[in-house]
Amino acid sequence: MPGWKDAGAARNTVEGQRTMLTTAYRPGAPDWLDLTSPDTAASVAFYTAVFDWTYASAGPEAGGYGFFRQDGRTVAALGPFTDTHARPAWTVYFCTLDADRTTDLVREAGGLVRFAPFNVFTSGRMAGYTDSTGADFAVWQPHDVSGLGAVTEPGSLCWTECWSIDAEAAKTFYRTVFAWQEQDVPVGELLYTVLTPPGGGTGDAHGGIMQLGPEQTAAGISSHWLPYFEVPDVDARLATAERLGATVRIPATDVHGVGRLGGLVDPHGAAFAVITSAPPGT
Repeated sequence: MPGWKDAGAARNTVEGQRTMLTTAYRPGAPDWLDLTSPDTAASVAFYTAVFDWTYASAGPEAGGYGFFRQDGRTVAALGPFTDTHARPAWTVYFCTLDADRTTDLVREAGGLVRFAPFNVFTSGRMAGYTDSTGADFAVWQPHDVSGLGAVTEPGSLCWTECWSIDAEAAKTFYRTVFAWQEQDVPVGELLYTVLTPPGGGTGDAHGGIMQLGPEQTAAGISSHWLPYFEVPDVDARLATAERLGATVRIPATDVHGVGRLGGLVDPHGAAFAVITSAPPGT
């Protein structure tokens, strides 16, 4: 896909600094990730094989929701469809200190509230939205649970990326909702926008926004958030995922200064990416 390789390079070369997620969650940073699946048992079998995760149900009171774990720490979650309009997808959650206020800002910015804020037992408060260009996302207001137990490490979330049919409109939307800091990086004929939580430095960057091209939209790709998972061997993970029924959307590609990465669509249609990051200083 045009521009994807260069976009990957842009995310880790902002002012020459390597960027990463941390579990010191600050407002506006990704703090949770879950998968909506039409067949949770099949998704558990697929992802535990691809990433060597384990899975634990949250219990009967959680309505089929559960947690993917690595070394005892939660790295992602999984839930069933809750309405007839749901689609298989990974949803990125961003940290907020006030989900109700964020909901007001989403409406002001022209977004859609998919589900209003509600409490998840004593763990936290969540809400789900669609941005003004059609990409779904959510927020997590932490109470007892601050967020994922591990990020950036192998087998965990390490980057988030919004592929948008209108990147400029997406930037305006998220600027209103989260007050993210932006840095536009030219990548060939395209522009990649690196995102940082308010008040953060370039080393705190957590994601990017890139414009979908005509070939991508013609292929049926619409606005969405794409999670990247750190893995020890991209080629091995792509091969395993493909053997288990996934589609390789982007073959394994080396990106100077970033690492080796590839894109997938799981057997039910949820998109994600994997990366083996280059060592610092390379």
